[in-house]
Amino acid sequence: MLKINDPLQRGASMIELILFIIIVSIALAGILLVMNTVTGHSADTLIRKQALAIAESMLEEIELQDFSKPGGCFAGPYTPANRTNFDCVSNYAGFSTTGVYTQTNTPLAGLGGYNVAVEVVPSALGSIAAGSAVLITVTVTDTQGVTTPLSGYKVAL
Repeated sequence: MLKINDPLQRGASMIELILFIIIVSIALAGILLVMNTVTGHSADTLIRKQALAIAESMLEEIELQDFSKPGGCFAGPYTPANRTNFDCVSNYAGFSTTGVYTQTNTPLAGLGGYNVAVEVVPSALGSIAAGSAVLITVTVTDTQGVTTPLSGYKVAL
């Protein structure tokens, strides 16, 4: 039977208590550091997804245009203000914007930090000659300066 004054029944010493507090503090600081890092970068995937959505939208717009027209394509100038007149894939060669705009040149709210650049290059595609196919590359630069390229082909029918 143990007595009340038995040394085994006494609490933790001051040194043990201080060591416990130090160990718990270090563990808590580590957990908070990880949570802070995760929270700080949680929007990165949203920014990348937005850049990809912008690139997909522009690539689709370009691919839906005619490869060429019998009477000729829009003669230019090829500016964002004239984008509604673009009627051939070649009109988009070298096209770029600072910010993201609709096809009618209306800026999209919240996307002013994204930039779009388009490159249209004749390129052979398998047995299709370079004169009958073009490689379209849309590059979107996001608010953090990261570029997201997206490419597709358009073939003359």
